[in-house]
Amino acid sequence: MGGVTSSVAAKLAFFPPSPPSYEVVTEPESGVVRLSRYPHRENVEVLRLPTRRGTEIVALYVRNPMAAFTVLYSHGNAADLGQMYELFLELSIHLRVNLLGYDYSGYGQSSGKPTEQNTYADIETAYKCLVENYGAKEEEIILYGQSVGSGPTVDLAARLPHFRAIMLHSPILSGLRVMYPVKRTYWFDIYKNIDKISLVNCPVLVIHGTSDEVVDFSHGKKLWELCNEKYEPLWLKGGKHCDLELFPEYLKHIKKFISTVEKSPSQRSTWRKSAEQFEPPRKSTDCFEPSRKSIDRREKSRQSTEKSRSKDQRTTNVENLEKLKISFDQMEKSRRSLDCFDKSRKNIDQLDRGRKSVDRLDRIWAG
Repeated sequence: MGGVTSSVAAKLAFFPPSPPSYEVVTEPESGVVRLSRYPHRENVEVLRLPTRRGTEIVALYVRNPMAAFTVLYSHGNAADLGQMYELFLELSIHLRVNLLGYDYSGYGQSSGKPTEQNTYADIETAYKCLVENYGAKEEEIILYGQSVGSGPTVDLAARLPHFRAIMLHSPILSGLRVMYPVKRTYWFDIYKNIDKISLVNCPVLVIHGTSDEVVDFSHGKKLWELCNEKYEPLWLKGGKHCDLELFPEYLKHIKKFISTVEKSPSQRSTWRKSAEQFEPPRKSTDCFEPSRKSIDRREKSRQSTEKSRSKDQRTTNVENLEKLKISFDQMEKSRRSLDCFDKSRKNIDQLDRGRKSVDRLDRIWAG
């Protein structure tokens, strides 16, 4: 039964556009690499990045000369870079950030097949690219995970403690919980965000639509309740799974969040108190996490992390990368492979019904 359930969860987790919405084109005269659907822009670079699992992913880097931070964006399960391109440009401009988006293995023109383990290697590769190629520091990077992209996003943030912040857009508690209202975590489940979110020590913004027909609103609420350093959430009334960018509050709230995380930890105490008013009375979470440690211990861990964060900011990029490599190697040894994801995908059309054409993005900031 467990193996069957795991296989079903895996099949529903990934739904890359078929055929891909773009091709990677190299201009014969200039050698410039671009996406086939769009003309070359001076501030946009298209990259091919090899991962530690033998695949090659396509990434898109958008540069903003006014940027203080870089957003590492992990998109949802029914999109690729061709569909996200215009949104990435708009976010970079309006949020004043650099932005790196990437296609998971098996998505767009990235090679290989989409599996949970491959997506972990994919986001690690994208992060290392930011550090090695663009000189970004861990504390200058904000992670953004949408829908299934919340899986690799939370996983990376749980292992590397000094990211500036993370944003979770229509996130999942776990893959199995999207389909069944299970009360405990099973070994064969995928993207166990509910068990990992307590290990994230940076500020967390959760955005979710109250009418989400793919990932129930309760997923976002529960993850937010379990965050260590929670920020005022954005619950969009009537919002569905793939239309949240169309709400005026979406961009305003993210701008406010980024402005807040620019401040030091001590200066952020005010908004921590403000966020508490959004949290309903806590009920027992034993049914979700039998092994969860006490909140007091979590507080001590966070205080310890706050002290070490200022000291570790002096760490060089080389040392950061070495630490990253060791962490990744240890995590890879302890993980079970779930490469059965690529079997037949019957009954997955229902997951994509909330997906709307990205062509509507020109309405996001109209007026």
